[in-house]
Amino acid sequence: MQDANSPTGPRVLNLLRERIPTGLAGAAVWLGLWFCVLFVRHLFSGGFRTFLGILQFFVGIALVSIAIPLAWQLIRKHLLWSLRNKLILTYLLIGLAPVILFLTLVGVLAYVAAGQFAIHLTDSRLQAELIQMRNESGRRADLTTALVAERPKDNAQQIGGAIQDIEQAGEVARLDMPRLRLHREIRVFLNGAAVDIGPKYRGKAPFGLPPWATEVPGGEFSGLVLDGRDLYLVALHQKRWNDGRIFTLMSSLPVDGAVLKLISDGLGQASLLPQRAGRTANEISRENKAEATPGTPPPSQKSRQKVRFAVGADGIDGGSSWIVGGTEPPAVNVVDTRVSFTSTEPITDWDSGERDNVLIAVQSRPSLLYNQLFGSSLGGIVTSVIRIAIILLCVLFALIELLALWMAIGLSRSITSSVADLYSATEHIDRGDFDYRIGVKSDDQLAELSSSFNTMSGSLQRLLEEQKEKERLQNEISIAQEVQANLFPLHAHGIATLDLHGVCRPARSVSGDYYDFLVFHEEAHAGMVDRRETGVGIAIGDISGKGISAALLMATLHSAVRAYRFASEELVYSETSVAGLTASREGRGGDCDELFQSPGRILSLLNRHLYRSTQPEKYATLFLAHYDAASAVLTYSNAGQLPPLVLSRDGHIRRLDKGGTVVGLMDGMQYEEDRFKMQPGDIMVAYSDGVTEPENDFGEFGEERMMEVVARYRDQPLHVISAQVMLALDAWIGAEEQPDDITLVLARQV
Repeated sequence: MQDANSPTGPRVLNLLRERIPTGLAGAAVWLGLWFCVLFVRHLFSGGFRTFLGILQFFVGIALVSIAIPLAWQLIRKHLLWSLRNKLILTYLLIGLAPVILFLTLVGVLAYVAAGQFAIHLTDSRLQAELIQMRNESGRRADLTTALVAERPKDNAQQIGGAIQDIEQAGEVARLDMPRLRLHREIRVFLNGAAVDIGPKYRGKAPFGLPPWATEVPGGEFSGLVLDGRDLYLVALHQKRWNDGRIFTLMSSLPVDGAVLKLISDGLGQASLLPQRAGRTANEISRENKAEATPGTPPPSQKSRQKVRFAVGADGIDGGSSWIVGGTEPPAVNVVDTRVSFTSTEPITDWDSGERDNVLIAVQSRPSLLYNQLFGSSLGGIVTSVIRIAIILLCVLFALIELLALWMAIGLSRSITSSVADLYSATEHIDRGDFDYRIGVKSDDQLAELSSSFNTMSGSLQRLLEEQKEKERLQNEISIAQEVQANLFPLHAHGIATLDLHGVCRPARSVSGDYYDFLVFHEEAHAGMVDRRETGVGIAIGDISGKGISAALLMATLHSAVRAYRFASEELVYSETSVAGLTASREGRGGDCDELFQSPGRILSLLNRHLYRSTQPEKYATLFLAHYDAASAVLTYSNAGQLPPLVLSRDGHIRRLDKGGTVVGLMDGMQYEEDRFKMQPGDIMVAYSDGVTEPENDFGEFGEERMMEVVARYRDQPLHVISAQVMLALDAWIGAEEQPDDITLVLARQV
């Protein structure tokens, strides 16, 4: 026996929670279960049957409200996800929907036409019966008038005898056997008074001549008349005799099941409602009450087969006094459906002579109507040829439809296969297989799309390779940037009498600008390590071009300047390896600054070096200066660099423009030198063109704005002045990209 604490129950609950969907689908599931439970309870409940039915109705509405959007969501997500299904649905909407609408319209019109045709046939047969009755009644009236005129006495007995002689003599055309079974009646009137012509022709109930029929215009009348709630086919003829009396002969036929059966023979079932269609509801109610009153005499014509029926969806059923004749034939095939149609038939009210209508209903089959329409032409060789031609035409249409279906399937398959190839190709691309290509087998637009995808895949492959190469170059540029950063002074090397500061901000990853500080010391004596600083060399330059080539030339220039600096130094060896490892990069050499005291000579040497070691189009602008700490004298030479500016304490500005042309462009160039003494508070501002040439809508930044910023903050530390110049420059450039490398060197006399 299973333990009560067994985890089977929780496992079942967890399984149900996992299997039963949530969200909209879960709501539909629970509402469907609730609806089924309510349906079962509604079938077997007692006193709560109505309440459960109402509750089930509202639950059904909620279920339908949720099921419709859920079904549409499922159709869009699963059925319409595939392009093939979308194309099939499109073909159905474009091709099948109009055909269905057209066939529906044709079916409705054919049904209406068939119903109208059935009504027309019924009415035509009624009129044919009336015409035959009118002709027979006319012959009787003419013969009766002729016989009565030959006899000396003309009383009612003679008139009856004359009519009997006419019938016995067979002067009137013989009726066919079905018509002989009908209950025909003949009445004779003289000046509106009934004449007894014998028990054979006497009706079972009085059927008098109304006032409007005592003198009929034209002498004859025929039609369908309504006498109370009875219908008759009546043919009436009047003759004015020589003595002035009006002779009236009336033939009547009660419309009952036998008459309608005769009329609807080969047509189906016909029905007439013996009450005026134009009557009001109050008149119908009064007639029904009078009929239901005890003592009301029954209809006199008991031979009439009167059945109480009403027209419903399935034909004639109980509820009203319909007169029905004929039987509904069985269907010949599936499409031989029932045709039920209702119309009106004109009648004359026998009491008042008013014109009105009664309802007529016909139930038939298309096969019967077809036989009635083409019954006389269904045989013969011509009909066989037409039938064979129609069959061949149907076969031809079927073949054309099969051909169209085959072509549509082929076109759809070409579209779906192209899309499937594209989808498969995107999956290959997503996995990184850029060598995958779609096989192009046609020359249509879809093939062009596949070719474009193949081209795009190749372009992506090339772009990725270029991206990898770009990343590799970017890594190398980053390394070059780190190397170049080490070429600049790691920190400002001021001396006791001169403060120094420099900054370089590349426009790209690496810069073509150059600046350097070279500090010189006194000669070493007796192995003395700590020596007094005797001066400093200042260098700032700009290499032609940008990017890697400019950075490489900048490194060459930096190395050359440093080489000329080291050429005048005495080597001082480290005592130990550890001392060599921990020595400063700005380690002091053993010699002084004799060579660097002539910047013009160094520029000439650099010009020859760059001219002979670089491309002809490569050159550099360079400013070199030597500051002597003891005398505060600045000796400089300018090789095409923007002239540095010296701002004195009184606001006077000196331009350091002595020198010559750029270095590296022409060989054998000489460079002038100039020197002046720095006064306390003087600030030398050396800069590249990236500081003064940036533009906006107001023009270039220019020297004036730069010097205004320097003058405003001249008493601040040099790094503050530099930062303020950079802020002003950034504000001037705005959101635009930095156009050139920016280099700024500041030196202030203490």
